[in-house]
Amino acid sequence: QVQLVESGGGLVQPGGSLRLSCAASGSIFSFDTMAWYRRAPGQPRELVAAISSGGSTNYADSVKGRFTISRDGAKNTAYLQMNNLKPEDTAVYYCNAARNYLDFWGQGAQVTVSP
Repeated sequence: QVQLVESGGGLVQPGGSLRLSCAASGSIFSFDTMAWYRRAPGQPRELVAAISSGGSTNYADSVKGRFTISRDGAKNTAYLQMNNLKPEDTAVYYCNAARNYLDFWGQGAQVTVSP
């Protein structure tokens, strides 16, 4: 059973930065993709950023130039560096890992951007 444990959420002022971490129970290179999703109150879940096993990345238009997804194979951890945060980035952020058409999810990390 794959386990994903997120950390790094919190309260930050607009313009600030946070880094989310997603620690996997096994090798992250066994996954086809790893991604970060978010769900704001009253909104559907949306893809924020993804990284493939080959290292290709893609981002939602709303976060391009501000967020960076990365991974560390030695630590079996994926990251989401979030800079220049805006109030509209407030949401619960979920780590996702996909392998052989199966999806695995973390428990979620609250990110609140407020003065």
